[in-house]
Amino acid sequence: NHKATHSENSQGKKSQHAEEAIFYMNCRAAYLSVLKSSLENIKSKEQLTLVLQQAGRNPSQKTINKYWTSQTTSLNFDDFCAILKKEKPATKNELLEAFGKIDTDKAGYILHDELYRILTTRGDKMTWEEVTTITKQADFNCSGKLDYNKFCELYLSTSEQCCKAARDRLEIDPRLRQQQFGNQTETSSEGITLPGSKPSPRISRKTDHKLAKGDSRAPSRPSSAQSGKASSSTTVTVGASSSRSTKLIIEPDTMKEWQRAQSKGCFYLEEDGEIISHKYRLHLPQRSAVCITIKPFNIPQAEGKSCHWLSVDTALFILKENETQENLQLVSFTELQHKEMFGWRGELGSGVYWLLPFTTGCRLRKVKTQIPGEAKLVWRDEDGELALTKEFRAALLDIFETIDLDGNGLLSLEEYNFFELRTSGEKCDQEAWAVCKENFEMKKNELTRQGFMDLNLMEANDRDGDPWDLWVTLLSLGYNKALEMTEACPFVIDICAERCKPRIKAISLGAGGSQLSRALCRSVVNKGEPKVLDGSENIIIHTYKSGSRITSVIENQSENKVIIHVNNEQSKNCLNSRGLTIFAVEVAPKSMMVSQHVMPLNEQEEWIYSCVHSLV
Repeated sequence: NHKATHSENSQGKKSQHAEEAIFYMNCRAAYLSVLKSSLENIKSKEQLTLVLQQAGRNPSQKTINKYWTSQTTSLNFDDFCAILKKEKPATKNELLEAFGKIDTDKAGYILHDELYRILTTRGDKMTWEEVTTITKQADFNCSGKLDYNKFCELYLSTSEQCCKAARDRLEIDPRLRQQQFGNQTETSSEGITLPGSKPSPRISRKTDHKLAKGDSRAPSRPSSAQSGKASSSTTVTVGASSSRSTKLIIEPDTMKEWQRAQSKGCFYLEEDGEIISHKYRLHLPQRSAVCITIKPFNIPQAEGKSCHWLSVDTALFILKENETQENLQLVSFTELQHKEMFGWRGELGSGVYWLLPFTTGCRLRKVKTQIPGEAKLVWRDEDGELALTKEFRAALLDIFETIDLDGNGLLSLEEYNFFELRTSGEKCDQEAWAVCKENFEMKKNELTRQGFMDLNLMEANDRDGDPWDLWVTLLSLGYNKALEMTEACPFVIDICAERCKPRIKAISLGAGGSQLSRALCRSVVNKGEPKVLDGSENIIIHTYKSGSRITSVIENQSENKVIIHVNNEQSKNCLNSRGLTIFAVEVAPKSMMVSQHVMPLNEQEEWIYSCVHSLV
């Protein structure tokens, strides 16, 4: 059974990888139907509309305005791919549902007069002539009526033909197929030495003995590094058993008497793909040796339910608070790995520290999955009274475990408010909490599990059994319609201190922001291997491997912005945080930015990270 499950998971990951490759091919086919190169920017709303249409989308003016604001001057290929990920093509069911709102009699057609009235007065208003073009099409019009079922079929087939035509153009024209995408025309042998270009004198070349065992780095220069263009190539080969080889002893005998603190939290995946999480403040009364760990929180699941989040990578960045919260200094991060746990051991002085959780997003991302049917949340007993289903109760108990940050089996007002902020965007004040106390079971002014269950039952009763509000709560907490947590990753942080009692407190829920970005870049620059782009000493690619993940950071020391082309086509058994094999990024002058995070698709097999960064 274990082998069968492992095989299914492996096949699922490979299928996801194949879907991403197809998505990317469609992206560049559409882009090159309008623009000459993937490195040419979209310069107007009209161009944006055209490339979206070539990708089978039919964007409204509202959609275009969402991505092209008054501040927008251009969008690059990377931006375009991100837009396509958010703007899914309409399905036949969605189109029929929209027409069904007009066709209240469910006759299957709409009178032309009604169609004219709606299309010329609502939404993106069409002209009389534009509507006439639709009503004159014999394929789906007859006797002054539009057969909207036929119209939907033609609309979808036309959309697919548009995508296919773009792909065909890409295949037929070799200039388009290879131009500016770094497609290799020949395979380079591993181990070929990079042609000599002297490194910047400020950078010491780090040798391979600092890498974990099982890794090998072979410099190579695939043909995608076009001659005359500054480029850098990095290859890291990781054995199947070495991804989690770093040893972190969590409970040595010397730590048994250390004082402890613990807090739970969660990563949540937003609609736009951004990841948010709890952030923490750690207080140490005096200087002490400290051990800090983070790992996914293992909630016992019902038989047959998979724990998707347990494979999600986690990390903590430790920052020292000085005079102001804006002035945070990176101390270290959890770089040691043992199985799914990441940790750091060292000595910290007395004071206040910030702990910023992080995940690469390689394994916490939007994925389309087939769900056989929507789970039932409530039912009525023989007396007609509403009750929560067994499946929904189990999900609520899991949610309770996740949002009970201190793990005392009760929800304080602060803990409950993190839940409220996530699910409704509002906070519960002291007065409302007092009302809760009157209606739901509490202990020591904290909500019990039963109280939490009853509160959700009351919500169902308030809508007379309509589960809409309950689903809003579940979806915002990362659950799908099968009651599986697929877009969230609960985690637990443990802190042990030798000479004092550590105190940890969740202070906010949100994106990591600039503080986390700076800490991430600085950690890679401090610990990683730097490589100067051949022919451009001001551009440095820093690559750092920590356990089962690799991060690359682009440092631009020049006075001008640069565009870096990134090619991962020679990587094997890899997932990256951008979801694209080839992409381009713009780096501002005198700045650093993350190029990508990479992890193995299947940790039981060898994986090869092979990446070429080229200056455009």
